Amino acid sequence: MRRFHLTRLPRPSARFWRRLEVSLRVSLCPLWWILLLLFAFPRATAQQPATEQLPVVSNASAIHPPPPNYQFPNGLTLIYQAEWRLWTAGTARFTLEDAGLNMQRITGTAESSGFVSALYPVHDRFQSVFDRRTSCSQSINKHAEEGFHKRETLINFNYARRKSTLDETNLKNSEVKHVEYDIPGCVTDVVSGIFYVGAQKLVVGDAYIFPLNDGNKTLDVIVRVESKEQVKVPAGVFNTIRVAPQASSGVLKDRGRVWIWYSDDARHIPVQMRARMLWGTLTFKLLSTEQK
Repeated sequence: MRRFHLTRLPRPSARFWRRLEVSLRVSLCPLWWILLLLFAFPRATAQQPATEQLPVVSNASAIHPPPPNYQFPNGLTLIYQAEWRLWTAGTARFTLEDAGLNMQRITGTAESSGFVSALYPVHDRFQSVFDRRTSCSQSINKHAEEGFHKRETLINFNYARRKSTLDETNLKNSEVKHVEYDIPGCVTDVVSGIFYVGAQKLVVGDAYIFPLNDGNKTLDVIVRVESKEQVKVPAGVFNTIRVAPQASSGVLKDRGRVWIWYSDDARHIPVQMRARMLWGTLTFKLLSTEQK
């Protein structure tokens, strides 16, 4: 009779579990944090496309008002399906609303689901308010519940003082953080920044440079309008305009590439967002829309 010998697999090391947690936290963290990664990670030097010398609409980093004929799609809710590696990681929602007094409000949620949620649950809410006339961000609020972490963060932009103010409370141990940073006369944030780009003309071959702040040092972001593509997502098939954001400077190198696909129509809604990083590819695909 043939004998079979069972081989005991080695127990995963503490380093393995730390790396797994980091991968899950990065892939399932709230959408606003993913957007910060999209904008903050410089693109890999070895993968620069042939469009590197695209003309720039303005050489100076600045926030520009939307074109006079652009209308933000108020009452619209965008629902996205998040995919990481082989799993459906969760869903995210954006809702655009008129906040009154020429202000625009974007509210949203990010929720993990399925197998990934069992490993690293995420339940997050966020809200961004900006001036629709100037595109200047006014505030952004984030309530983040990720794994064992639970935080409430409020960022205000004081243009009279040229300061951003971050107040953050750790809801687990009640630790409080308060920091201020210098800002220019107008900035966008990681949530409203997506819709700021969508409000631009998005002519293939152009590029835009603008300041972005998330409560820390202000980054200059370059968004290059690369091409027009047809994209299939759960919500349907869309003619889109593909753009590639990147930071103009930063200490992190060779970490991946990022793209956002906007609908090729008057609204320029984000249809798909993708970050290809060392830990894998994270994609947000438009699942459905709701109009009030």
